[in-house]
Amino acid sequence: MKSSRKQQQHIFFVDDEPNVRWIVAKTLEQLGAKVTCFDRAADCLEQLRSHKCDLLITDVRMSGMDGLKLLTEVKHIIPYLPVLVITGYGDVPMAVKALKAGAVDFIEKPLERYYFLSAVESALSRNIQATPPVAKLLTKAEIKVLQLILDGKNNKEIAQLLHRSVRTVEDHRNHIMSKLGVDNLVELVKQVAVVRLPEFSENE
Repeated sequence: MKSSRKQQQHIFFVDDEPNVRWIVAKTLEQLGAKVTCFDRAADCLEQLRSHKCDLLITDVRMSGMDGLKLLTEVKHIIPYLPVLVITGYGDVPMAVKALKAGAVDFIEKPLERYYFLSAVESALSRNIQATPPVAKLLTKAEIKVLQLILDGKNNKEIAQLLHRSVRTVEDHRNHIMSKLGVDNLVELVKQVAVVRLPEFSENE
């Protein structure tokens, strides 16, 4: 039986292949979700500015704006929105890039139905359960470092932006990972990708 909670979920799906859009939409509807498909990332981005969305799923290689660019843009306007990235041309560097940019998961085509639906349900569940307390675990300085980590900055770049030593940034990074109970960057990104962090000005 499909729960009312799942019936209320709205998923945006972006892929420039009509057949893929049709198949994925039908598959996702089995979860009781409302599915809106787009063939262009730019159209999806425009709709995200004014329509409710609980999960964004995007292909990587598309004409015009690609999926990774869309992911980056989305994280600027809706940082807590979970994004699943799919591609038929996946490799480890691309997966790392997607996760560092804020994707909650990275799935290669052809999509295996059970794994795909499990990933979607997991992302939707994380969106519902995401709460501010993560920010309460961290100091203001650690939150600043975490925000830059999510922007894809390395320790040296973060040190320059915050006018701190690389060693200080490394210490903050270690404290963040310890407090959040993660061992590596991928797990860190997955842990906080859907959490809305407080905004600070550069002078704070």
